[in-house]
Amino acid sequence: MSVITISRQMCSFGDEIATALSQKLGWELITRDALLADFLPEIATRNELHMLTESAKFYLKESENNGTFLEYIDRTLHDLAQEQSVILAGFGSQVIFANDKDALHIRIIAPKKNRVARLKKQYNVSDIEAEQILKKADRKQTRFVFTIFGVDLTEPSYYNLLLNTAALSVDECVASITALLKERELLLQMEKQTEDTNVISNLSDMPVLKNQAEIEFAKILDMYQIDWKYEPKIFPIEWDPEGNITSAFSPDFYLTKFDTYIELTTMNQKYVTEKNKKVKKLRELYPGINVKVVYKKDYHSLIERFNVNKGE
Repeated sequence: MSVITISRQMCSFGDEIATALSQKLGWELITRDALLADFLPEIATRNELHMLTESAKFYLKESENNGTFLEYIDRTLHDLAQEQSVILAGFGSQVIFANDKDALHIRIIAPKKNRVARLKKQYNVSDIEAEQILKKADRKQTRFVFTIFGVDLTEPSYYNLLLNTAALSVDECVASITALLKERELLLQMEKQTEDTNVISNLSDMPVLKNQAEIEFAKILDMYQIDWKYEPKIFPIEWDPEGNITSAFSPDFYLTKFDTYIELTTMNQKYVTEKNKKVKKLRELYPGINVKVVYKKDYHSLIERFNVNKGE
């Protein structure tokens, strides 16, 4: 079963999107209020339920024979997700399901001016009052998630998709989420079929070597049973003023046993000079990286010594 978590700013249309998505998919929508009303009464007294509405820290309090209230909610939501697909709005649900590959995490935001305008229209308040309400709501929401989970809910890395409703309608957001969901489900189905049938992935483990020199060098490594990987890592070495990577360097081979990168330089001298500059920068920027350069003379000495092509 699938899970969609929705984190939203107040007046970002997040609640409207969650409701519309629930109706479109036919999935149950669970909010924090629903958790308190439908799940927690099984283990919490009336006084404890009241405390849970008032204090984030109370979720970390031990409940009788069930661990903390947070642990109970975690188990309950995961059990529910095993039985049916659900949409979870708020409550830091993106953190609860952070490690679930079936979960899709959405963050709904909007610029302050848009949220103020929407709040003024909804509650008939002034600009100043609207700004104060939003500020308090944002602060309480952020504090709630940080108190329980110790994370910043505004951190983009917690989400698969971030939607700005300044110029997006509720329907457009729902369409975007459902399209992403379909792609995710298709990918998971393909992965499952691959696992079930033991089909080899299209991403072959066999590297495609670029030239004859690399092929012959790989044969030398294989002859001496030296484990190697081909261009396994790309090292950024230059950036522009905005922080965009403008130059990167990927050494040809990595010898896993020796934790050493090998760069072949069997071409014209002008290219060798450029490679040497890149290797120098790599060593300066990544002092813990071992990289060795095999020059044309050294390479041909190896080929002659080991006579790689003999008998072919």
